[in-house]
Amino acid sequence: MSYTLTSTARHESIVKRSRFIARAGPCCDEHSAQTFIDRVRDLTASHNCWAWKCGQQYRFDDDGEPGGTAGRPILQAIEGQDLDNVVVLVIRHFGGVKLGTGGLIRAYGGCAAECLRQAPTEPIIAMVRLECRLPFEAIALAHQLFERHGVSKLDERYVSDGVELTLELPRTSRDTLIADLNNATSGKAGIRS
Repeated sequence: MSYTLTSTARHESIVKRSRFIARAGPCCDEHSAQTFIDRVRDLTASHNCWAWKCGQQYRFDDDGEPGGTAGRPILQAIEGQDLDNVVVLVIRHFGGVKLGTGGLIRAYGGCAAECLRQAPTEPIIAMVRLECRLPFEAIALAHQLFERHGVSKLDERYVSDGVELTLELPRTSRDTLIADLNNATSGKAGIRS
């Protein structure tokens, strides 16, 4: 199961006099991730390194640090905690001591990981859609079942012998809802995924 952030988070650490500040937040696509980065970046800092992940899409940037020492470790911190739809920016104020590639990887990845560990999260619930045709006499009972299974009604069209509905519900409730609707209508419910 994947999780996402419910709000923004911040974490700060000092590594050999360099100050690292991680800022994390939820995002739904590249545009919202870039908006977050633009809003929280610190133009007075030495580096503003970031990564984001939304489903199968992801991006990261080392912002002048040696390749693979900042953006990739931040992305690995996101993936290592099974997070999705998340953006993390780590700001570095250089303290005068070079950290080397291993030190940079640990500093950026560690700061991002700690920020994400402290961040409030919630599970991402996979949703599915169903098309459903019900006889008139089953509509009231169906609405009780919808409430029990966390169903959202997206569309409702009345036809001569009943109603056609477009529903959205958690994937984990799909099979149970179909069985309950078939039982409630004695098999008269027409359901398509």
